[in-house]
Amino acid sequence: MDERLKAILESHEKEFEAVSDQIWDFAEYRFQEVKSAELQAKFLEARGFKVTRGIGGIATAFRAERGERGPVIGFLGEYDALPDLSQKADCAEESPLLPGACGHGCGHHLLGSGSMEAACALAEYLRESGEPGTVVYFGCPAEESGAGKAFMVREGCFDGVDFCLTWHPNVYNGLMCRSLANARVIFTFSGVASHAAAAPEKGRSALDSCEIMSVGVNYLREHVSADVRMHYAYLDAGGTAPNVVQPHAAVLYALRAPETAQVQEVYGRVLDVARGAALICGTKVEAQVVSAYANTLVPKSLGELAHRCVKEAVAEVTYTPAEEAYAEKFVKVGSQPGAKTALDRGVEDPAAAGMGGSTDVGDVSWVVPTMGIYATTYAAGTVMHGWTAVAQGRSSIAKKGMHTAAKAMSAIAMEILRRPELREQIKKDFETVKDGRVYKTLIPDSMKPGMF
Repeated sequence: MDERLKAILESHEKEFEAVSDQIWDFAEYRFQEVKSAELQAKFLEARGFKVTRGIGGIATAFRAERGERGPVIGFLGEYDALPDLSQKADCAEESPLLPGACGHGCGHHLLGSGSMEAACALAEYLRESGEPGTVVYFGCPAEESGAGKAFMVREGCFDGVDFCLTWHPNVYNGLMCRSLANARVIFTFSGVASHAAAAPEKGRSALDSCEIMSVGVNYLREHVSADVRMHYAYLDAGGTAPNVVQPHAAVLYALRAPETAQVQEVYGRVLDVARGAALICGTKVEAQVVSAYANTLVPKSLGELAHRCVKEAVAEVTYTPAEEAYAEKFVKVGSQPGAKTALDRGVEDPAAAGMGGSTDVGDVSWVVPTMGIYATTYAAGTVMHGWTAVAQGRSSIAKKGMHTAAKAMSAIAMEILRRPELREQIKKDFETVKDGRVYKTLIPDSMKPGMF
């Protein structure tokens, strides 16, 4: 890594730690990240970035740009929290700060701050050196369930960007090589109310339709690919009166598969099940896709570069005995105890990378060559989207992971800027991995950000 770039990063670490802590405190829900987005926007303006707020028709999305020539490198940041995950910092037992409030169970307070750290350091280096390159930081809201970046892609927010980089907190170091495509669909059933005892024959139960749909989907699980996932949650159970035949009910399904085309197929089959449930009960059903995520594409040469830069950054990380002891506390309360080490110091082999979650980074990766990395920010066994992740979010371990990610991302960006032959190879590999396929989100044009 360039020694001057490294020095710039290390000299400003405390500033980004402060931003991360503030966003942890804010813990704002999707599309409501008003304070978090404004904190970052003002921070970047104070450091010479030109900030455009409200991009893509989203109040809490923004673009911050510095530089006027050379290739354009984008950094993707996030700052949304998860519902019902309020938790006291550093506390190794479940203890909400405010019951029912949000908490950063996926580390997006670190994610956005670390991406911003890399963007600021690279921009400052380019200003000093006079080397060509334009740096753009994207404040991206509502990654959790809201598919904020998919809406931003749809509105052309990433047009003109040559490459994008991002990262995600995790229990290990590695590359974001794979993610599942995902569609979230609300099925709303409409029936007929009636007295459940005196005139049940006149009623048509929307709640029965939801339950029969659930049975049908559970039978469908046997007849889809093993890597397909179908989850659901009731949004409306028809009310609280058992002596009334419920005239309305709604259920939200999350449908995942390795490729968007597979999700589209599974959605068609689930829709048939819903229609069948309505037919059985004499109700009506409407289906609405409210968010969707594409699977992630990684150009081969960009992945190779990122793997090397992550290994170099991770090699410099050390932990104190106090940090080891801190991590051990959370290993003991995690759902995966018995880890060989409390803190992962290795770098996962990209060939062994699993595929479990979904991210709207996938949508960006279809329109711009994009690379995401992971950095160790939590103790082994920590469950993402759980209270133990929230509790560790302000720790020195979490912040070391954030700085490690910033160093790796800025090193990746520096090589891309300095090596025109590498840029050309990445673009060729980008076309190869797309293999002639054209990106199209499953989100209908009628769906606007924040409607769900």
